[in-house]
Amino acid sequence: MTSTSTAFATAREEGRAALVGYLPAGYPTVEGSIRALRTMVEAGCDAIEIGLPYSDPVMDGPTIQAAAQAALDGGVRTADVLRVVEAVAETGVPTLVMTYWNPIERYGVQRWAADLAAAGGAGMITPDITPDHGGEWIAAADEHDLDKVFLVAPSSTDERVAMTARESRGFVYAAAVMGVTGARESSSDLAGPLVARVRAGGDVPVAVGIGVSTGDQAAEVAAYADGVIVGSAFVRCLLDHEGDEAAGLDALRALTTDLAEGVRRARS
Repeated sequence: MTSTSTAFATAREEGRAALVGYLPAGYPTVEGSIRALRTMVEAGCDAIEIGLPYSDPVMDGPTIQAAAQAALDGGVRTADVLRVVEAVAETGVPTLVMTYWNPIERYGVQRWAADLAAAGGAGMITPDITPDHGGEWIAAADEHDLDKVFLVAPSSTDERVAMTARESRGFVYAAAVMGVTGARESSSDLAGPLVARVRAGGDVPVAVGIGVSTGDQAAEVAAYADGVIVGSAFVRCLLDHEGDEAAGLDALRALTTDLAEGVRRARS
């Protein structure tokens, strides 16, 4: 088990931002998602987010929803997500689960923390709970030395941003735009000030997500953030090549390489 803070520390030593990649577990299949995530690691992702497919998302845009629903239709379950975590964590890259709270509550918070740690997971990103309402998860995560990644948005007050920075472990997820996830043609001008506000509230890496889909965009965000999070663009690689795994993996590899070059040239 490796905290994502190590990935950010390594990137900082190299004078660059970290690249964090997301895919949902179980799409196109459980084994297929493992191969896809390992391809992203091989091509340059510094940390991995594995989505736990959920039937009632509030943050996911249509691209991620489509893949997650296909995974659910294929019968993926929480145990499968943990199997994907274990397979990806074996690469040595910090591996988190991104999930809504309801599946964890149903699974059992203490049981989930223990099983996630046993699988080698680094921790969890929780888009729909905040530190002041996540006491049970915070206690379980601390007991098992797991990262607690909470989100902030441009609408967050300074007080809430500071609280989130204090309570997070691993990094803070800065949602650069208001709304659901999805690739965008340009990054938000709200992201830079939001990163600065998080840094003023605590000594924790800040990664920006929602919208990045090209190496140029990654370089733009990497100029001021500690990490760049990419999700929908990776998922789109698989959706666009559904039924042709080799082509999907080639597309993932090419996109990851472009993004990894982007976070490296930002500060060169």
